[in-house]
Amino acid sequence: MDVLQMRSIPEDMVQYKLFLVQTNGMSSQQTEERLKHLTEEMLAKVAQLLVQYIWQDQPFNLKYHPEKGDVPAHIGGSTRYGDNIEDEWFIVYLLLHLTELFPELAARVEDNDGDFLLIEAADHLPKWLNPDTSENRVFIYRGELHILPCPSKSSSIGFSLDVVPSLAQALVLLSAHPEVCLASPKIRSALQGKFMTYPEKIKANLHRAHCFIPAGVASVLAQRPDLVAPAVSAFYLRDPVDLQACRSFKTFPPDTRVLASVTFTRCLYAQLQQQQFTPDRRSDFDLPPRSHPRYKAHELGTKLAHGFEILCSKSRLPSSEANTPVSCNPQWKNFLESLKKNGYFRGQLEGSAFHKELLRCAEIFFKQSVASKSSSISAGEEILQLLHNSPLNLEEFKKLESQLPPEDSDSWLEVTSQDLEQLLQERSSRVADVGSEGFSSAKQKRPVEEASGKEEEEDTKEEEAGYSLVAVSQGMKDFLNAMSSHEGAETPWSLQIQPFSFDPGSMANALDKLLGGAETTHEFHTKDKEFKTRGGKEEELDVANETEEGSSGPAEMSAAETLDSLKSYMDQMDQELQSTNVGKSFSQTNYKACVNNDSSRSPTGDGLLTEEAEEEIQPLDIDVNLVANLLESLSSQAGLAGPASNLLQSLGIQIPPNSDPS
Repeated sequence: MDVLQMRSIPEDMVQYKLFLVQTNGMSSQQTEERLKHLTEEMLAKVAQLLVQYIWQDQPFNLKYHPEKGDVPAHIGGSTRYGDNIEDEWFIVYLLLHLTELFPELAARVEDNDGDFLLIEAADHLPKWLNPDTSENRVFIYRGELHILPCPSKSSSIGFSLDVVPSLAQALVLLSAHPEVCLASPKIRSALQGKFMTYPEKIKANLHRAHCFIPAGVASVLAQRPDLVAPAVSAFYLRDPVDLQACRSFKTFPPDTRVLASVTFTRCLYAQLQQQQFTPDRRSDFDLPPRSHPRYKAHELGTKLAHGFEILCSKSRLPSSEANTPVSCNPQWKNFLESLKKNGYFRGQLEGSAFHKELLRCAEIFFKQSVASKSSSISAGEEILQLLHNSPLNLEEFKKLESQLPPEDSDSWLEVTSQDLEQLLQERSSRVADVGSEGFSSAKQKRPVEEASGKEEEEDTKEEEAGYSLVAVSQGMKDFLNAMSSHEGAETPWSLQIQPFSFDPGSMANALDKLLGGAETTHEFHTKDKEFKTRGGKEEELDVANETEEGSSGPAEMSAAETLDSLKSYMDQMDQELQSTNVGKSFSQTNYKACVNNDSSRSPTGDGLLTEEAEEEIQPLDIDVNLVANLLESLSSQAGLAGPASNLLQSLGIQIPPNSDPS
């Protein structure tokens, strides 16, 4: 994608569009009617999930959008998810669910990163697919991820890389060949982990805590639990001007505080809990000592009350025209019928307490997700309107204090070193699974043995067996021998998925051109390689005779002179390095012991090597030097991230922490 045409989506926003896959020659008016009807049907299908969901910033919404430019008429919306990335993934789950229920629709979802679904499956994507080539190619269709392919030798279906398909063209191909466009099983399985726990994850992501809050705040939250999100955000993003309104607390006086149970999302609770805050003395919000058993409830309530007061200080009581009953909206009747048809009221009798509660939640949901934005009001205005319409009963809230449900444990806020290690291993496991069998064999053995109930000592031995220094050395060799592309270094397992082709002849020709040799130099290299492979004296004589008798002597001599010059350069470098201390920093093979045991091969003829020969022939143990330097680098990292640990992690090699205090 051209840099000048970058997406204009804000950083914390997700946009989603649902298109009709087949219009079947429908007119624009028929398409509009069909899409508007589908909007009501879809929202009615997911109403039970959405009425209990607390959004960080903006709710999920769907509205009809007419055709504009090369974008066909569609149902779409956008949601600002703020700091809670779970809102974005919940929207993706909704789109998967809706396209499965309505197979005539295909969805596109994007944020400021573009097709962010591909990021989750980046390890399994085809080489040709990247942010520059994914435009209008990624869809959610029939509850699965679909990627429009490129033409290949086995199939001519798809769009070439130099073509950006329009949405209309993409939908036609998706409708005609859905099985060809279906993403590979590895890509789909990589995304399944994000959605396996839905819809149960909605409740698991909530946190219930006890808070001492003004009675007005308790009354508002009893009617609209979702208003806790803008209140927490107002406190979290406060500035000195906002706190000026919290000196007197005109809307929520502190002398009306009661103990209430407040439901947060985990993100909202963490934002409120982790903030260090001391209230203004003029506000009369006094906190008890930290040793007080209810200190946390007082602190949370104080922060929450400040958030509500900030919202109301920026708003005023809306006019009666802006608060017209939802029943006056012409869309409400059809939406209510869709709710009844989809079993939203769960068979409850009309007029019962539970039916009234479900109806009230449906009205709130309709205002947020169905009604036009022109009729929406700010969170502060909604709070003032609720306070105006609902008189406070302080005594009733006092009575409810003894009947509060228990609050949830916030131990999930504390992440131990073991939890962090487990999270990192889970994150890297998908990369290691793609790695070579040698790297992952130890990891595969450990879970099997743990499941079989072996003793702890055996598990420890098996775990230590996975930390093989041979694997470290072999992994580095594979990494250095791997061929990288213009996009950077590649790990060995990526090459196993898509092997490259290598032509030795082309490589030799390229080297000849680089060294300035003639065209026939390749013949010399070939004969020289055959001689080294066979390694016999007779072959050496044959090659020498061929060189003397051949007609291409000058070219071969030119290549031989080039090799001799390279060897002379290497010899000069060795002589210069011998006068330095560089060699002392490397571990050397115990060569002297080896030659003493085989004195018959001494070049001096007396069974012993001279001191000069011993000094010249000092082979290096490459593996030992490599492992020693890597371990030294790991030790200097002091348990933190660094180049050595990152490199070994990318190769699928796990090194245990250094438990030796020395």
